[in-house]
Amino acid sequence: MSNLDRADLQIIQELRENARITLTELASRVGLSKTPCQLRMRRLEEQGYITGYTALVDQSKLGLSHISFVQITLNDTSSKALTAFNKAALKIAEVEQCHMIAGGFDYLLKIRTKDMASYRMVLGEKISALPHVLQTSTFVVMENVRDIGL
Repeated sequence: MSNLDRADLQIIQELRENARITLTELASRVGLSKTPCQLRMRRLEEQGYITGYTALVDQSKLGLSHISFVQITLNDTSSKALTAFNKAALKIAEVEQCHMIAGGFDYLLKIRTKDMASYRMVLGEKISALPHVLQTSTFVVMENVRDIGL
């Protein structure tokens, strides 16, 4: 991050808040003209600071309002076992987030489904069948207070 200046950081922040902002408006907000702003954006993309642009979607309007977090403990944490788990977890559409954790368990997954019955199916048929899963523990979200989607 040492090669980012104030303008770069402002560009990133503005795009995080509204990726559909026009180049003219973005340049104005960060105090640059359009061409230098566009060159900076391209450099930030090429250097991997900006990895893509996406739309934030209200999942509940799509019928996917059930959120659960699942703690997973593996029976093997060798590199080979972790790689196998990671590859398999990426194939489960309902896994919205997958984090390897340093602590009392190995992974924390955010699962999004339409309801508890769907979640039970995903847990029983997909998550429990992942390689090296020893134990799972589920925490159901009662209310989504804040989710900035970034």
